[in-house]
Amino acid sequence: MRTLALAWRQLRRDLAAGDIRILFAALVLAVVAVTSVGFVTDRAERALAIEANRLLGGDVVVRGDAPPTEALRALAAAPGLRVTETQELQSMIRAGESLSLGDLRALGEGFPLRGSFRIVDRAGAAERDARGIPAPGTLWISQAGAETLGAKPGDAIGIGTRTLTLAALVTQEPDAALDYFNVAPKVFLNLADLPSTGLVQEGSRLRYRLVVAGDAAAVETFTAAVKPQLARGQRMETIQDARPEVRSALDRASRFLGLAALVSVVLAAVAVAMAARRHSERHLSGTAVMRCLGAQQRTLVGIHVGELVLLGLAACTVGVLIAFGLQWGIGRWLQQSLQIDIPPAGLMPALQGYGVGMIVLLAFGAPPVLALRRVPALRVLRRDLDRTEPSAWLVALTGFVGLGALLWWKAGSPALGTAMLVGIVGTLAVLALLAWLLILLVRRVRSRLRGSLRYGLANVSRRAGTSIAQVSALGLGLMALLLLTFVRTDLLDRWQLALSANAPNRFIINVQPDQVDPVKAFMQARGLSAVELYPMIRGRLVELNGKPASGADYEGADARTQRRADREFNLSMAATLRDDNKVTAGEFWAGRVPSSPELSVEEGFAEDLGWKLGDRVAFDIAGQRFEGRITSLRSVDWESFRPNFFVVASPGALDGYSASYITAVSVPSGDAAFTRELVNRFPNLSVIDVEAVLNQVRNTAEQVSQVVQVVFWFSLAAGLLVLMAAVSASQDERLLEGGVMRVLGGSRRQLRLAQASEFAAIGLLAGLVAAIAASVLSGVVATQVFDLPWKANWQLAAIGGGLGMLAALCAGLFATRKVLDAPPSVTLRELQG
Repeated sequence: MRTLALAWRQLRRDLAAGDIRILFAALVLAVVAVTSVGFVTDRAERALAIEANRLLGGDVVVRGDAPPTEALRALAAAPGLRVTETQELQSMIRAGESLSLGDLRALGEGFPLRGSFRIVDRAGAAERDARGIPAPGTLWISQAGAETLGAKPGDAIGIGTRTLTLAALVTQEPDAALDYFNVAPKVFLNLADLPSTGLVQEGSRLRYRLVVAGDAAAVETFTAAVKPQLARGQRMETIQDARPEVRSALDRASRFLGLAALVSVVLAAVAVAMAARRHSERHLSGTAVMRCLGAQQRTLVGIHVGELVLLGLAACTVGVLIAFGLQWGIGRWLQQSLQIDIPPAGLMPALQGYGVGMIVLLAFGAPPVLALRRVPALRVLRRDLDRTEPSAWLVALTGFVGLGALLWWKAGSPALGTAMLVGIVGTLAVLALLAWLLILLVRRVRSRLRGSLRYGLANVSRRAGTSIAQVSALGLGLMALLLLTFVRTDLLDRWQLALSANAPNRFIINVQPDQVDPVKAFMQARGLSAVELYPMIRGRLVELNGKPASGADYEGADARTQRRADREFNLSMAATLRDDNKVTAGEFWAGRVPSSPELSVEEGFAEDLGWKLGDRVAFDIAGQRFEGRITSLRSVDWESFRPNFFVVASPGALDGYSASYITAVSVPSGDAAFTRELVNRFPNLSVIDVEAVLNQVRNTAEQVSQVVQVVFWFSLAAGLLVLMAAVSASQDERLLEGGVMRVLGGSRRQLRLAQASEFAAIGLLAGLVAAIAASVLSGVVATQVFDLPWKANWQLAAIGGGLGMLAALCAGLFATRKVLDAPPSVTLRELQG
């Protein structure tokens, strides 16, 4: 308690004298950066997950071929949850003289729990959000389905024994899905009207859906409770089962937000390390006096470490409070900008802020402070004694181990954590080496320089250790910020490219082999060039390596894997791969025709089913057996919205099996004539309008992009503030020398030019290395973590390096402005006293 009391007294004295304000400010800024990003990313991730659930109509959907049990309904009625039910079946529908098979969806009150329908309720009217579901006695039909039937709002539609009024056309729906084999018009009616249609009878193939939404904790509890109770024919779906394009966008956004948090940790470590170094130097003389008065090393350690702990707790509290206020304002802005509900902030980011702040402080602040215990008493009389702690390498290792642990903790991805660690170590090594070479060069050429330039560059070589540390710290901070800039640019460019206005919005299926050329000619005549048609063969898994295989072999796997093993899926053939398919393992047969059938499998599909290179897989195709050997695995860019297949066979392998062809084209929005003319020419074709699905995915990606933009700019602003603290943390020696020059008659202009030349040299070197390192590291992160194509952007690197040098120059001049504003006597008295 006595030592803690001394630590408290020293903390109060240092704060009053200003000796520890830089360290306090650096730590506050570090906690603000980390915690604010944590608050924003936590709220944004939860908000985006809720918005993405619009594609399900709720947070969790339980599907089955039998009505939900009372036990299941009881679980869904738990506090914090909302629930509704829907029923689905197929039946013939009548619109005037037209008759077609329809996909009926009977909606319960409250549906959808997430998202909304977009409808057009009269000719020439604009789209609008629908409130609720069709009123009793009315129904809605998908816009593409109405075009097929020739129906318009106000028409009478016959379903079973009932006639209902068409009240609106649906242009966008929750739970939109792309199904190549379900192209019937979608009909939405009130669940209360379904019994009166006479369609619900013994043997009717009804499909039941229980839709649940609510608080995250309540939804998680419901999900955990339902999984063990799922019966045969039932399955549970969450956003993890959503379209691959949506999952990809959300996953990449989550990884980017994690990267932003990592950058905040790196900047925090840089700032605190530099500020702690200055703090320890300022206590050298005081510690030497205490040693002269008989203070033991244990007492000195207790006082200095106790001061750090008290300082850390105070700074973390201030930082978390500031971060909470900032994220509240950002959350309000996001809520208005995106028109979505942003969940309130949780406690975890605040706890992480305290954890990161204390770990960074102890890992990077404690080592130089602990070195004070070995300050010799002779330091009172001689200030030229070596200040280096003999265990300097151990001190540096301790700091890096602490940083490494923080990076692994915040990364959430081994690949991302490893890339950042390797990048940091490599960048620091290069920076230190180049800084040392710069010092050697300056020592050789400074005698040939004149005036302020000579003095400024001489400072670089005169304080070799300080210069190397500052170049390394500044370069590392700039590298982290530039890395965030490069990855964010690649990410947004990729989303804009994948979901551009000319993305395919019509899938054309059931093209027969003898229609391939005529259909291509039809497309080309309407200005759709480079149209490719892909063979599609339905097959069911029957054997793996000579042993029977089915969904029963995957009892321990999730429901999706079991469905994949049981259901028919699409096989295709290809001689080459498009740019949205990349071989990740094995060898593709491009340029050759294998003597025996070879297979290329999407890597995620193969992982789910336990398939490996060299495995032999057999399928049942309409009663015929087909077998092939897996020779390659592929990654598929599902965001391309082009036809893709889990299993692709080598050329000629599927010849002789019954096949149809599929293609995807981009048709101008509202061009109904294209579909009508195509179907009139080829009546057997089915045209799937996926404009609604594409719009939903595009809206989700746009929301994700805005969140990424906000977090990026916030991280950049916080990072620049932390860099300012890092630069200003080592200015005492410059202030002292500037004060001496003022006493000796140096003018403000001479001092400013000398400082500018010094900071320009340091900033140029740090910015150049940071730009190159960030470019290389962004390539690794983009390809290995974000699965993005990458091309070095040296123009952006040059601009980033130049801006880095400018930032270092401005920050350095701002940090040393005191020497010009304050009288020299005051500056010298403060630094020497």
